[in-house]
Amino acid sequence: MSENRREFIQKLGMASIVAGSGLYATNSMGGEKKVSQGTVMSNTGKVKLYNGNIITPYRTIANGTIVIEDGIIKQVGSANVEVPGALEIDAKGLTISPGFIDLHVHGGGGHSFLDGSVNAFLKAAELHAMHGTTSMYPTALSGDKEELYKNLGVYERANKENTMGAQFLGVFLEGPYYSMEQKGAQNPKYIRNADPEEYKEILSRSPMIKRWDSAPEREGGIEFIRYLKSKGVLPSMGHTSAVYEDVLQAFENGCTLATHLYSGMTGVIRKHSFRFAGGVESAFLIDEMNVEVIADGKHLPPSLLKLIYRTKGPDRIALVTDSIRAAGMPDGEESILGSLENGIKVIVEDGVAKLPDRTSFAGSVATTDRLVRNMVNLAGAPLCDAVRMASITPANIMGVSDTKGSLVPGKDADIVIFNDNVEIAKTIVKGRVVYDKEK
Repeated sequence: MSENRREFIQKLGMASIVAGSGLYATNSMGGEKKVSQGTVMSNTGKVKLYNGNIITPYRTIANGTIVIEDGIIKQVGSANVEVPGALEIDAKGLTISPGFIDLHVHGGGGHSFLDGSVNAFLKAAELHAMHGTTSMYPTALSGDKEELYKNLGVYERANKENTMGAQFLGVFLEGPYYSMEQKGAQNPKYIRNADPEEYKEILSRSPMIKRWDSAPEREGGIEFIRYLKSKGVLPSMGHTSAVYEDVLQAFENGCTLATHLYSGMTGVIRKHSFRFAGGVESAFLIDEMNVEVIADGKHLPPSLLKLIYRTKGPDRIALVTDSIRAAGMPDGEESILGSLENGIKVIVEDGVAKLPDRTSFAGSVATTDRLVRNMVNLAGAPLCDAVRMASITPANIMGVSDTKGSLVPGKDADIVIFNDNVEIAKTIVKGRVVYDKEK
């Protein structure tokens, strides 16, 4: 990759970030006060968000009010209560939703989580916060082990500095223990069987690895799943040629999530004239199996989005972007899947990233607002269900629903405000406004 191309991609990423200059809120004691984005908007730590339609796990509250104190939701209701000392945000009749949680994201805005820099982490998190993501799991591809170790260290440094983007909740390792036949855009030189010595060493390097996927049918696959489970890491199946019997065994040993359903897995296959259910049908057959869905409108057509929604339901579907550094970039641009040094060239075309020979998609350029919008417009899901698939369901899958995923008292004040077309007006992370469209 030339220096000119690298500089172009990085500058384009910077250009796609809106560095908000502040917002105007009304103090409950009277008058206007200008506050900077990225700050808790009151000396008392209190914020009142009012005049919006609040999506809760149980209902939508018309003209509702949320009271926040020190980044935590204290009250949710229909009464426009007085909150002395609080700064007030008028939602202007828009929808107030729980923030979106992205379980599978490689980067955005011209930056990848494998670039080896704190800045790349922060700028990608800011890009996605502009589109409603309040929490994310930075995702690594199959690649060089030393590069992985470097970026685990970078993650920890970036996590401490991340005050203006979507919050990091941990790392997702995608690969390298995959089926070669279902590698997709993963670099084949890194694909191999699960190696106990290797994965035990990797897991010992960082407590922030929260999820790791694999092809369970490969040699050592079930033992790998068991070990992940024993360490509190969520196993998922992805880039797999597994049939139903393989998937059932994996599920029974703790693999409860399918990575990007339909992508990188088989449907019905034939062996010696006999048909076998593949990974897709297995995810449908096992009621308790959760699934990721890239609802960018490209990886899956509307018919399949409808099928998944009607079969699995909103409590088993997590909407994910699987977005690479090209998220936020226009069609016609070249980009890189993976790190700048060891990644694979891709092109952005038709609203999706592709390998240059167009034999495979190479990650998406989607953002979470687009996913929610598509589930409503393409799959026919009610807005409350589409939001659920982007918030409380992923929180439940990752075991963070005690603090994330819904607008109820006691949880983090992770909130997005959007219009009828799911276009984001404001993004709030733990009571901190990190994006304001008006500024």
